[in-house]
Amino acid sequence: MNKKKILPPLKLSGLEPLIVTPESNFINVGERTNMTGSKKFLRLIKEDKYEEALEVALDQVQGGAQIIDVNMDEGMLDGKVAMVRFLNLIASEPDIARVPIMVDSSKWEIIEAGLKCVQGKGVVNSISLKDGEDLFIERAKIVRRLGAAVIVMAFDETGQADNYERRIEICKRSYDILVDKVKFPPQDIIFDPNIFPVATGMEEHRNNALDFFNATEWIRKNLPGASVSGGVSNVSFSFRGNDSVREAMHSAFLYHAIKRGMNMGIVNPALLGVYDDIDKDLLERVEDVLLNRRDDATERLLEFAENFSSERKERVVDLAWREKPVQERLAHALVKGITEFIDEDTEECRHNYKRPIEVIEGPLMDGMNIVGDLFGSGKMFLPQVVKSARVMKKAVAYLLPYIEDDKQEDDKPNGKIVMATVKGDVHDIGKNIVGVVLGCNNYDVIDLGVMVPAEKIIQTAIEVNADAIGLSGLITPSLDEMVTVAKEMERANISIPLLIGGATTSRVHTAVKIEQFYTKNQTVHILDASRSVTAVESLLGNKRDVFVANIKEEYKKLRDHHEKNNARKTYISLKEARENKFPIEWKQSDIKVPNQLGVYNFEDYSLEEILQYTDWTPFFQAWELAGRYPAILKDEVVGEAATKLFQEAQELLKTIIEEKWLTAKGVYGLFPANSINDDDIEIYKDESRTEVLYTQLSMRSQLKKSKKAHNIALADFIAPKESGIKDYIGGFVVTTGIGIDEHLKKFRDDHDDYNAIMLQALADRLAESFAELLHARVRKEFWGYSPDEELDNESLIREKYKGIRPAPGYPACPDHTEKPGLFEILNATEHTTIKLTEHMAMYPTAAVAGWYFGHPEAKYFGVGKITKEQVESIAERKGKSFEEMEKWLGSNLSY
Repeated sequence: MNKKKILPPLKLSGLEPLIVTPESNFINVGERTNMTGSKKFLRLIKEDKYEEALEVALDQVQGGAQIIDVNMDEGMLDGKVAMVRFLNLIASEPDIARVPIMVDSSKWEIIEAGLKCVQGKGVVNSISLKDGEDLFIERAKIVRRLGAAVIVMAFDETGQADNYERRIEICKRSYDILVDKVKFPPQDIIFDPNIFPVATGMEEHRNNALDFFNATEWIRKNLPGASVSGGVSNVSFSFRGNDSVREAMHSAFLYHAIKRGMNMGIVNPALLGVYDDIDKDLLERVEDVLLNRRDDATERLLEFAENFSSERKERVVDLAWREKPVQERLAHALVKGITEFIDEDTEECRHNYKRPIEVIEGPLMDGMNIVGDLFGSGKMFLPQVVKSARVMKKAVAYLLPYIEDDKQEDDKPNGKIVMATVKGDVHDIGKNIVGVVLGCNNYDVIDLGVMVPAEKIIQTAIEVNADAIGLSGLITPSLDEMVTVAKEMERANISIPLLIGGATTSRVHTAVKIEQFYTKNQTVHILDASRSVTAVESLLGNKRDVFVANIKEEYKKLRDHHEKNNARKTYISLKEARENKFPIEWKQSDIKVPNQLGVYNFEDYSLEEILQYTDWTPFFQAWELAGRYPAILKDEVVGEAATKLFQEAQELLKTIIEEKWLTAKGVYGLFPANSINDDDIEIYKDESRTEVLYTQLSMRSQLKKSKKAHNIALADFIAPKESGIKDYIGGFVVTTGIGIDEHLKKFRDDHDDYNAIMLQALADRLAESFAELLHARVRKEFWGYSPDEELDNESLIREKYKGIRPAPGYPACPDHTEKPGLFEILNATEHTTIKLTEHMAMYPTAAVAGWYFGHPEAKYFGVGKITKEQVESIAERKGKSFEEMEKWLGSNLSY
């Protein structure tokens, strides 16, 4: 019997991969860098303000766009020059370049020029048969040769497809030509079957949306591998000016289109509501139009739209749900995260079942399944899911004594997962969130906590007969510890899936560095909490073989791509890199003598003052809500969830401050300093500059640069000793995590993961805010090189200040072994109580440490990969073995 060929998924990439699988949520393409999609972008480009135009691209990425569409079609503009210039600028901005680029133009020469500038694998928008088959084939071959996916418009020599039959006819013909004649990978074909307006009053337009839905379903069933995209705003063209109706139309259109197979598209988040929140009368009329359910659908929608108010009604506490049957009340409580009545409802429900475990297996899991469905379809967000978990845990805790009395051997969860933050690392917010989400889906999570050695992880997995092991870590050395765990699992002959997650981990690192050491089962990288359940279900379920085969193929391609990418990069010798150091014309007049030298500490800094320096955007990112603060609060997709989360964060912050839950301690020091031997910085005890307190060893970029770029090291920003110029450096360590453990324990004892995670996230934000505040005071007061600085919080977030504060372990200073020296000269542990683990993680985790550089030309940069020669040089200068330095610099090695 012939098996149906399983095609690989659509794989795109910027600096990071974007894999479009059946489990992926809808892929949103940002159109604000499109001349026709943003008046602001159009203006900035026409005024030659390309740097400001980059902010538009960054806003899109931070707002959740997974692909950005770049279009430079404008009558008075040289589109080819503009496209190349803008894409080259994007390539130098990692925060933007991490997502794939859609090169969009009606002029082929612009597309071709743009494609040659794109990093990774982008998308061409678009080609079609409108100019004939020969030109279609020629352009498709160029797209394939340049390594991109392609959007194919439903357009041929006789015009655009405007009904169902024409749509499928043109798409089928295009697909056959691409696959059979061009040998184009089917998974790299994305059809745009044309989204046209509805409710125009014209009879021939009544089926516009329905034809799109039906064509989408046909394409996904009959053209294997192909994706479907489109510009959603076109459907509501008739209702320009009535945003309430447009929001409803876009949401309802997407709801039906996604169900039929549309998996990507251009959507303006500002005009997208939540499907379940649409006014029911409005939704009925909108869907009548979209689905062409009645002859008077357009008239009814137009009539209703005139009176429909876009203003949201005041929400009042509605307890009508308390009148429903207890099973429905439990489901409602879970979905809404209401704990107020959970004990009494659980007790009532217990009497309706023979066994207490059936309450969990029945109504509670039914409720959590609703939560899972809403989360998976993008109708609920992580903060809401964690609240649901709190309700579930309280219900389970209430039932536990009854379950213990009634325990039987066949009571089993979906699976047992042993989770741990690896040895040497103390960060666990991400791990805790994943544990909550898995627990919501009836997995028994055994959380071993932080700083867990490999032997304990493996021993526990054996003892509990675990179905999978999950490893978490934040700091770079954790990556090597994960490799150690993988090797030890192999040696112990364990055969269960290994899950990898954490901020510094990646799909590429997992494929290149970890998978090879564990062959007994599959290693899988978990991008975020929302993917964890799907991955675990796939690894433990009956579709495991197909899932693992796809993962293995994907990881092999990532390894091959990584190897080829490294082979393409050229690294220069350390001598050449030093000769290309950052050039500064040293003048004593450019260097400000600090107003006060020495070490100073703060015992209990005001949290109210610290709070004024907070960048809230990363707080929402910790909860997997995409968008920049404060705009995220008004975002039509996540705005409601973000606003509620923010309000509850403020309430908890008020308690933290008023009841003094957390104590902020910090220390900073300012010292005489000079650079020596190109890459090192001598830090002196006093102005006599005779006694060296510590020698800071900088790492230098060794990637071959363009003529105008330099191979920078931090030492470049400190005056060389031989210049005779007296220079200075600073250092700091701060924490806002003192006292947190007591309150975390109370929340967890009360089964309240939501507030435990909230407290950790707020403590982390306060620590970053403290670092920002202290740096500002150093610039203006303590060092005093910017005494007249007047920057608002937004300018501070965008680093508009003079000087830098790079942190050990981060791009400009990736060597974690610099932390002990910094701690020593500041006597940081005594002043702040912060301790360093053996892997150089700081505990409490709500802590920040770094250096201060004050020269006007000092700037942030990334060292990137380095050669074996530099590792040997650093090892020799530090008096460490080559192998030890290799371990610490593992993720920065070019070989």
